[in-house]
Amino acid sequence: MSLDVGDTIARGEHRPPPVVGAHCIRPTHAGDVYNRGQEDDVRAYAMRPYRQAPQVQSDGLLFRNGGEPLSSTPENGPVRFGVIGLNHDHIYGMVRMLLGAGAELAAFHAPEPELAAPFGERFPGVKQATTREEILEDPTLHLIASAAIPDERGPIGVAAMRHGKDYLSDKPGFISLDQLAEARRTQAETGKFHAVFYGERFENAATVRAGELIAGGAIGRPLQTIGLGPHRLRLTSRPDWFFDAARFGGIINDIAAHQMDQFLFFTGSRQADVVAAQVGNLAHPQWPAFEDFGDVLLRGDGGTGYIRVDWFTPDGLDSWGDTRLTVLGTDGFIEVRKNVDIAGRPGPNHLFLVDGKETRYIDCSQVDLPFGHLFVADILARTETAMTQEHSFLASELALRAQAAARRITSDTKEV
Repeated sequence: MSLDVGDTIARGEHRPPPVVGAHCIRPTHAGDVYNRGQEDDVRAYAMRPYRQAPQVQSDGLLFRNGGEPLSSTPENGPVRFGVIGLNHDHIYGMVRMLLGAGAELAAFHAPEPELAAPFGERFPGVKQATTREEILEDPTLHLIASAAIPDERGPIGVAAMRHGKDYLSDKPGFISLDQLAEARRTQAETGKFHAVFYGERFENAATVRAGELIAGGAIGRPLQTIGLGPHRLRLTSRPDWFFDAARFGGIINDIAAHQMDQFLFFTGSRQADVVAAQVGNLAHPQWPAFEDFGDVLLRGDGGTGYIRVDWFTPDGLDSWGDTRLTVLGTDGFIEVRKNVDIAGRPGPNHLFLVDGKETRYIDCSQVDLPFGHLFVADILARTETAMTQEHSFLASELALRAQAAARRITSDTKEV
């Protein structure tokens, strides 16, 4: 199945993927024009480095920008945002990122008191709304962020855009192609941003650095990505919806959304085929609607890709998952060990580069994470420097189509 988002940029020779943070101002809609002075202002704003802060780890993501909340000022932009849905801890990292970029958290809503209480303690003084509508209808808000239960994220995004607000969703942004289609229609009608937070790329310093190196030609033309996304199950901490694929959209749609984003970004692909996919519940029969394993083979117009995701991280690993990215190029390859270097160097963010001259380990401890600043700047200027709308939707579509096409296998690897 071929996915093509169309060409808003003329094709030519293959070029390395754009770096998050590169000077690639693009109109929100075809035909929109921005003068050079405005582009320069946006770039200067967006490229300011994050405030330096100790690296901290959240569930599934790494953040350098982990300090106390910052308030908006005339210097860094009056973007105000609200939060609807706290069902995944990713929301803490999303909020910290937006605050670090100068945005102001104005209100939040969660119907679960056990989720609302710690969020209110972490961000004191922020209004707790009694209903979603109270946030959606607030005319002073520019943006809604959400880490609600996955099957609720798509409808929240549509409602946000209908209320004149941009939207930032935790992944997965959708659990069905119908939800995605409705979001696309609404985004086209309203002109508001619908962004999915692919935090494994945006908030991982080694992955950001890999993008910079590849854009600079360090490994030649990218040919293939291999993305591995193992996770620790942590059974006692998971809510009931976690074990129901109808609510999270299946393991490929859920976890592999990250790897779909990276496949498109690093190969520069603008269309792709799902060559093969499979999913299964290989070791947890007590939850028949759960999926603990999935893998996908992709072929794009810029390269190929392989993805494996699972819930089998053993307790002996000093991390929730040994997530890895390998990018093969014509002149070398890069491997990113995002969270842990097994029996090697301590800590996260490990990058290895092999080219025609040598094998190098690259320190990524001082790499800036520009997505938050770029995204806030885009909200103000209506540009697409952090991530294009096309890319955000296409990564989600690839995950959804792979999930729908996947053959189901059993514990003895037989097809059902």
